[in-house]
Amino acid sequence: MYASEGGAKRNLYLKLNPMLGSVLIIIGLVTFLSGCTNVDHTEETVDQSSSVVLKPMDGWSDAVIYFVMLDRFADGDKTNNQKVERLNPGGYHGGDLKGLTQQIDEIASLGANVIWLTPINKQIDFGLFATDPSGEISDGFQHWGFHGYWIEDFYQIDSQFGSEEDLTALVEAAHQRNMKVLLDVVYNHTGYSAETFYDHHERKKWLRSKSTECDLDVITCQVGGLPDLKTEQPKVRDYLIEHSIALAKRTGIDGFRLDTFKHIDHPFWKEHRKRTQQELGEDFFLLAEVWGGTYRELDKWFEKDETDSGFDFSFSGSCQAFVNRRGRSIAFAKYLEKRHRIRDGYFMAHYLSSHDVNMALADLNNDKDKFKLCVAMQMSSLGMPVIYYGEEVARKGQSWPYNRMDMPWGDTDIKPGAGIKRDESLREYYQALIKLRRQHPAMYAGTYTLLHAEGDQMVFMRNHEEKDDHVIVAVNRSDKDSVLSLELPDSVKNKSWSKFNLDTPNADQSNAFESDLKIKNMSVQFFIAKTKNS
Repeated sequence: MYASEGGAKRNLYLKLNPMLGSVLIIIGLVTFLSGCTNVDHTEETVDQSSSVVLKPMDGWSDAVIYFVMLDRFADGDKTNNQKVERLNPGGYHGGDLKGLTQQIDEIASLGANVIWLTPINKQIDFGLFATDPSGEISDGFQHWGFHGYWIEDFYQIDSQFGSEEDLTALVEAAHQRNMKVLLDVVYNHTGYSAETFYDHHERKKWLRSKSTECDLDVITCQVGGLPDLKTEQPKVRDYLIEHSIALAKRTGIDGFRLDTFKHIDHPFWKEHRKRTQQELGEDFFLLAEVWGGTYRELDKWFEKDETDSGFDFSFSGSCQAFVNRRGRSIAFAKYLEKRHRIRDGYFMAHYLSSHDVNMALADLNNDKDKFKLCVAMQMSSLGMPVIYYGEEVARKGQSWPYNRMDMPWGDTDIKPGAGIKRDESLREYYQALIKLRRQHPAMYAGTYTLLHAEGDQMVFMRNHEEKDDHVIVAVNRSDKDSVLSLELPDSVKNKSWSKFNLDTPNADQSNAFESDLKIKNMSVQFFIAKTKNS
């Protein structure tokens, strides 16, 4: 959660601090080409008791994360809908843990193998007045804690979201499908006027009384005006960490997404890391939300081994600039190359949209050709791609609060998004790209070699020498077809290649790579090297 999760408060303060108006908290058919026999070409999914079962994850570099805002996804329990106001963009819409579990194959069949879930702690029991920045709702609306970041009680699960038993059932369903679950946890602050927390005399002393701006002190400031906890105090630290670890033990979740990470000091995170590893195991995964994170910025925490990974805040804007032909191709190509400077053993998670930034498709003026270029780049680049729920079916909305609309379910009765249109062809595009990525270690764990970057064309190669896996990615952002001459490196010059064009999914041509490379307008093509045993 970042400043925007102070959404209602944020809008009340908008004239005083315009930066709080839009800040991020923290994501054609393709067919399989048999590339090389040393790569695992097991079918990505199999039907097992009518469920989708994914191929086991090959380490976290092989992760494809699906980010679910729980309240907006699927309603599986009508008994906890007392607060539901589906016409209110800031209200509860009814999504819950049971609904997510019931619809988990929607995510599994997409190919994503990690679910990141918004916080499920008990939220403050009232809404705050918020103004609509777009002016669509002229008299404002009530903004509630449907997003999960306005916590009243850290030790309870909000009944709107379900129960601990429901969380356990979700984790079990995910594990049956070889999927993992990351739970979003908040340590930095409480919700506004969190009565359950304040009613405890001792805990009143755990909150900072002096208001501080974040540009003056990133640790003691009130993010989005939310009450800031003195997380440097051992009592406060233990209170927060002990519950999260206990919940993880009981439910079997696989890791935490750590909110407002840079607003808590290093000693806290060092202790948190030590205790999660000791009590939950060395493989319990931590994903940090460091506002403005890049490989360079995140290294402050990687160096101290305080987290396994962090979000790359730079990818979406960089890719959108590239497909909009702002800047030279070589600049974006070099940007992709620099991302490989990340410290060994650590990971970045790169998204196109999220719950506190604009939806990328809308920012691209709903130009799906441009959006698909960015999706292909996301799936071809180093890091763990993050898909923001519904993004894969062209969910509508642009800026807050409309970037948190309901999951579109098309012609079904799945609420809250029943009847909302969805683009199935875009979903198939995602499916195919994820399948291709997971079949080729070069794409998720390989090195990067730039082959060409001139005009509107860019060509790079991903290599995994140990598994003899090589993938060439050729991109044309122009509205015209292009032909370019390309010289392959000596190490792969004598290999035969299969051509893989997203726009013509059935094209599987042996020995298809030629020195004169033809790239269709607004497209990405892949060339898969074959081994001598293929």
